[in-house]
Amino acid sequence: MGKKGVLLINVGTPTEPTTESVRTYLREFLLDPDVIDIPAPLRHLLVRGIILRVRPRKTAPLYQKIWMDEGSPLRVYSDRITKSLDQKSKDVEFEFAMRYGEPSIHSGLEKLRNKGVEDLLLLPMFPHYAQATTESSLKHTYKQLKLLNWNPNIIEMGHFETNEHYVVPLANSILKHIDDDTHLLFSYHGLPVSHVKRIDASKAHCQKENQCCSIKTEANKMCYGHQCFETTQTVVGMLGLKPEQYSISFQSRLGPVKWLEPSTLNKVEELAQRGIKKLAIVAPAFLADGLETLEELDIGIREHFAECGGESLTVIKCLNDNEDWIEGLDKMIQNKFKATIAA
Repeated sequence: MGKKGVLLINVGTPTEPTTESVRTYLREFLLDPDVIDIPAPLRHLLVRGIILRVRPRKTAPLYQKIWMDEGSPLRVYSDRITKSLDQKSKDVEFEFAMRYGEPSIHSGLEKLRNKGVEDLLLLPMFPHYAQATTESSLKHTYKQLKLLNWNPNIIEMGHFETNEHYVVPLANSILKHIDDDTHLLFSYHGLPVSHVKRIDASKAHCQKENQCCSIKTEANKMCYGHQCFETTQTVVGMLGLKPEQYSISFQSRLGPVKWLEPSTLNKVEELAQRGIKKLAIVAPAFLADGLETLEELDIGIREHFAECGGESLTVIKCLNDNEDWIEGLDKMIQNKFKATIAA
């Protein structure tokens, strides 16, 4: 192999916590057909005619609540992860990019090309595969490679929902926040049901079998919901939790379509009504903290739990640049390069 490089790709963020910056970000994000997969005329009507008129004004103040001195939390933590990896692996070049916004995938690829990278690992920072995240990121990356007329040897990290170098740091991050009186909620990013049904080539399993996500079959090996279930089962097994000690939910819904159930908002309310007083929430689909964890969970869901009778809620930080996660991520990267050489 030649000189090695890694492009870490996250979803994206506005450059400033302002209405106009949020509008620019949402325009690029929501007009992606892999995110809102309806006919283009309807998508543009929905996004430009409705969402962009209303949502930026509501969302900008939420970003203002969580904005860090260095900038957007998602960008800050993505940068820290990249720099930590760079310090650990002296023989690999690292850059991070955002699928939507800055730094762009185009600029990240250009930097790696200028550093003389010949073997390029594409690493979308999503443990679970989804059309709206992993697939969209890779498609856009290949498009930018073509525009740059750059043809390195490409390696894709792929999904890693049960990889030990991911789930061990994840379990460790949870351990100190739970006890016999605490209920653990795994809150994953939501996804429209249409996205997961499309993955099922058999058309006979997804949303048709009872508890379809919990059944391991060829039909759902690339299913986001199933992969979330696999992460949960792996981690609760490591933590030794009983079924009544944990739950799964899905957050961050947008639009009127049918989404994966249950919603985090509804699940938190249900848990409070069941008499759960202490709740810990972990968001395994997010490797770096951003709006969905710092505002949606740690502010919005916290307030909702208290209103429903809950007494104590802990939102567990994402893995971010935790030392054991950086160690694990570095091993995942090195193992991927080694496996490519062996092949």
